[in-house]
Amino acid sequence: MKMTPYHPFRSAKAKEQYLKVYDLKAGNWPVPSESRLVSTSFGETFVRISGPAEAPPLVLLHGINGNSLQWITNVEALSARYRVFAVDNIYDCGRSVYTRAVKTPDDYVVWLDELFDALQLRNGINLMGLSYGGWLTTQYALRHPGRLEKIVLLAPVCTVLPLSYKWISRAVLCAVPHRYFTRSFVYWLLEDTAKKGEAGRKVLDEEAEFAFLAYRSFKHRPMVNPTVLSDEELQALKVPTLFLIGENEKIYSARKAIERLNRVAPRIRSEVIPKAGHDLTVVQAKLVNGKVLEFLSLSF
Repeated sequence: MKMTPYHPFRSAKAKEQYLKVYDLKAGNWPVPSESRLVSTSFGETFVRISGPAEAPPLVLLHGINGNSLQWITNVEALSARYRVFAVDNIYDCGRSVYTRAVKTPDDYVVWLDELFDALQLRNGINLMGLSYGGWLTTQYALRHPGRLEKIVLLAPVCTVLPLSYKWISRAVLCAVPHRYFTRSFVYWLLEDTAKKGEAGRKVLDEEAEFAFLAYRSFKHRPMVNPTVLSDEELQALKVPTLFLIGENEKIYSARKAIERLNRVAPRIRSEVIPKAGHDLTVVQAKLVNGKVLEFLSLSF
């Protein structure tokens, strides 16, 4: 792997431009936090830490082409009761810097295991993932259930059902280097936020611009394709699990996802969030935060 002073960015200018916007957005983090750059065999992982030092740990894994700042609308509520570790995925867009390619789900599991060790999180870890981060959460839970207390899956990509054809066809167009296609995809995927009027459209415009900036700034890296878990894999998730999905989800049918989970893995608590889609953590932040905190407080 060719390493440059600006890796994993395309150029020094791209790094400067992206991190300038990233840091401006980080200024909206609503609670006191500290940041750490944690060494693993896959590179340096950036972690944003909030909440009381003595509180139980809650690790947050964001969606694809994103970073820890996706949790800005959730961290205040969550960090009131938990020591929150919001991670920039080692192989995604943020302040983490990979030195090895991540090629398989097992690579991700090894990275997370090393990260937890470095953060001195031994057992009793609560792990929550959004979209791609939700799929990663299941991969870790299947291999290392003994380290986990509970897991929360927020509209996990694949995992329960294949991606819809509409999602795939629109996502492919985002590879075209024009911000129109990125903006169109964001408005479609996060439609419930768009319905919030001018304030919602402002949020989506900023999200689309940040996503397009990331596409232009980072070197290409082939992602590890997420998978649909088999019936046996879903049944093997012995860690207490909460699955939340917006009623207007676009990646797959919320109704069919709930039906499958109730049929093959009824131990997984599954709920539909009204008036939300893939933006459930933003457009219904208060409701989602409440359901997550309620679940994490339960005894099993």
